[in-house]
Amino acid sequence: MSSQDAQAETDKTAGWRGSRELWLEAARQAFVESGLEAVKIQPLAARLDLSRTSFYWFFKDRGALLQALLELWEARNTGAIQAACEAYAETLPEAVLTLIAAFLEETGFEPRFDFAVRGWAHRDATVAARVQAADEARLAAIRAMFTRFGLPATEADVRARTVYLTQMGYISMQVQETLEIRLARVADYVAIFAGQPPQPNEMARFRARFGRG
Repeated sequence: MSSQDAQAETDKTAGWRGSRELWLEAARQAFVESGLEAVKIQPLAARLDLSRTSFYWFFKDRGALLQALLELWEARNTGAIQAACEAYAETLPEAVLTLIAAFLEETGFEPRFDFAVRGWAHRDATVAARVQAADEARLAAIRAMFTRFGLPATEADVRARTVYLTQMGYISMQVQETLEIRLARVADYVAIFAGQPPQPNEMARFRARFGRG
């Protein structure tokens, strides 16, 4: 190592170490972009232009980082679905539209993050159990949304599965379609999911969320 490189490493070690959130977000980006093997300390340090030793101020080891990555996935992706199901809606179609928006907006729920975690689950039984638990929590939230509008439990369960498994199909098959095509199908999806079509004003509000009049 040259004296210049040694000085740069010293400056990194003595200076700003980043933050737990910064390291975790870098791990999430690497994971989504390149898979689990990309989530390693030295490549992440290089990505952030920080020293490798800075990592240990925030995480005990790589295993702790991977655990935090799973917790982040649960909080963001499952949390976004739960929040959408609990949001205020005057009608069942409006509630379903809010849920669909959560999947499409990708501001909380991130499809690529979900896809990556599910791929990880194929090689790790512990992660597979976490994915199964997350799926159950999401389905429970969607069922509760339907029962809130008076649907019997068995019907609410089937409708919840229809909504959720359709969305998971989009993710697992990595369906590529434009937002315009997806939006054009939404009213019919809602009619199937909810058993009744959305009203024009409900669709107008929904489309406005995506900058479409």
